[in-house]
Amino acid sequence: MKPSVIILLVFTLLMPWMLLAQGNSASREARFHSKALEYYHASAYDEALKELDKVFKANPDYIESWLLAGDIHSIRGNRAEAIRCYKRAIEIDEMFFPPALYILANHQFVMEMYAESVVNYQKFLSNADVRPSEKEKAEKNKELATFRIASMSNPVSFEPENLGNEVNTEGYEFVNYISADGAQLYLTRRRPKSQRKDEDFYVALNNNGKWINVTELGPPVNTPLDEGAMCLSPDGQFLFYAACNRPDGYGSCDLYVAVKKGDSWGEPQNLGPSVNTSFWESQPSFSPDGKTLYFVSNRPGGWGSSDIWITKLSDDGKWSLPENAGSVINTPDAERGPFIHPDGTTLYFSSKGHTGMGEGDIFLSRRSAFGEWSKPENLGYPVNTNADEVTLVVDLKGEYAYISSAMEGGFGLTDIYRFKLPASAAPLAVTYLKGIVTDSITGKYLGADFVLAEAQTSEEIVKSRSDAASGSFLVCIPAGKQYLLSVTKPGYLFYSESFQLTGEADILKPHIRNIKLRPVKLDEITVLENIYFETDSARLLPESKAGLEVLFDFLRRNPSVSIEIGGHTDNTGSVSHNATLSHNRAKSVYMYLIDRGISADRLTYKGYGAEQPVASNETAEGKAANRRTEFRITGGAK
Repeated sequence: MKPSVIILLVFTLLMPWMLLAQGNSASREARFHSKALEYYHASAYDEALKELDKVFKANPDYIESWLLAGDIHSIRGNRAEAIRCYKRAIEIDEMFFPPALYILANHQFVMEMYAESVVNYQKFLSNADVRPSEKEKAEKNKELATFRIASMSNPVSFEPENLGNEVNTEGYEFVNYISADGAQLYLTRRRPKSQRKDEDFYVALNNNGKWINVTELGPPVNTPLDEGAMCLSPDGQFLFYAACNRPDGYGSCDLYVAVKKGDSWGEPQNLGPSVNTSFWESQPSFSPDGKTLYFVSNRPGGWGSSDIWITKLSDDGKWSLPENAGSVINTPDAERGPFIHPDGTTLYFSSKGHTGMGEGDIFLSRRSAFGEWSKPENLGYPVNTNADEVTLVVDLKGEYAYISSAMEGGFGLTDIYRFKLPASAAPLAVTYLKGIVTDSITGKYLGADFVLAEAQTSEEIVKSRSDAASGSFLVCIPAGKQYLLSVTKPGYLFYSESFQLTGEADILKPHIRNIKLRPVKLDEITVLENIYFETDSARLLPESKAGLEVLFDFLRRNPSVSIEIGGHTDNTGSVSHNATLSHNRAKSVYMYLIDRGISADRLTYKGYGAEQPVASNETAEGKAANRRTEFRITGGAK
């Protein structure tokens, strides 16, 4: 680390005491000390130290000379000798010059002599006459030293594993992203100074836990200029990165995005003036909800020299005016390197302002259901050290974290390592849904929209899209909840499925869905998932909102289509009762759509009672399947 510590030269503050001592003493040590001062003023430090040695031989307790010697060694960067001299002066008379305690403690702090520095900071702070700036610095360093003592006494497990010479070279490698399925590792390479200096993105493939076949990402993302600080969306469809001094840029460095098209990337686009400014924007991280981008900027209006900011992508493709992540995350110093895990809740980031081990430490904070961030937690020693830790990337399962480090034993100037993440720092359990979307008749690959909502609250958890060229999709799913998945595309009936994820998520056993969308045709019938009513009533329950919104969105996307809403019951109760109940339930869905703005001209409703069962009424499962709400295409189909 390059420590910043206030070294207060004792000489400038001691001048009144020194002059008084010289005026009242004609001793040899006073004359030697006076000569040393002359050399000191002339910056002849070797000669000054020789005169001070004469003082110590004549009088080992001549305190002014010990303080002056401490100053000279401080100026020359010889902290060990400076500490020895200041300690000797304090041993002679601790109250002769109390600021010497502060200077000594600062040196000990930088030398990682934390226990000793705490003692001397406390002694210094116990004095009544303490300068406010020195008091603030002493209290801050005392807090840091106390934290570091505790952290080093209780280290977390940390066994870094170099990814090997397939990934790491003699130059610089920086980890950027691990794909959600664990199959790809994205990194930035910078050549040594003796070669070309440009930075480019590369991709490595996972072969049974070993990273191989490192290939350059290539144009149009990589250019002869520098690209850096890259991330992918968890679905792998969007690539965000920083590029500097570009013709279409708004400031020194701007954020760009490229969209996946089959096996290649489209032309990168600047995110525009709502996100980029005349200042510095970099280090993006995209949330699994498919609309939230975290990034770092030194723009005005933040809490420190660089802050973490958040912008959201609207349905019309525009980015919102970025909001500061707030004072829980950001400090008066620099925050950098945000990484929002695919659980959508756990944010890892680097901070110089929160209490840590060095110049920059890795922290984590978790976002509550109300959008509030928890107090940042330090990942602990020796994950964090006295070096500057900036970036940490965590795989989907939360088992391994990846870092870039210049630690000894690597292949180059900076290598990529991985280590098992301490349990206390692990994200929420996450798995993923993966598959291909096709036309049910032609088999053609389709680009379709995905929305994953929490069934009970209707909260939108993930928004994504299948690749138009390959039909492939990947959606990250936090475990332990019931979800409603909807897949939509104009001209097609939507796909809707409700499912429960319980127990431990397993990245090795993802959910696979190959979805076949049916073209909109007359008399096609679709069952609405997650439509719930009160028992023996037509009153819709709040949990129905997610399923109803899927139907609303389908009608909004297909404005020429008209439908009939059908209500169905099992055979419990009389025929007339079931007919009335199913009629009223279908009407409730009809009224919901009317209230949401769908024209009544496009809607009809009918109750079928128990007349059209889809399963046996002899079992509880069959009865549940028969109690359903569905819709039928009645017009507007091609």
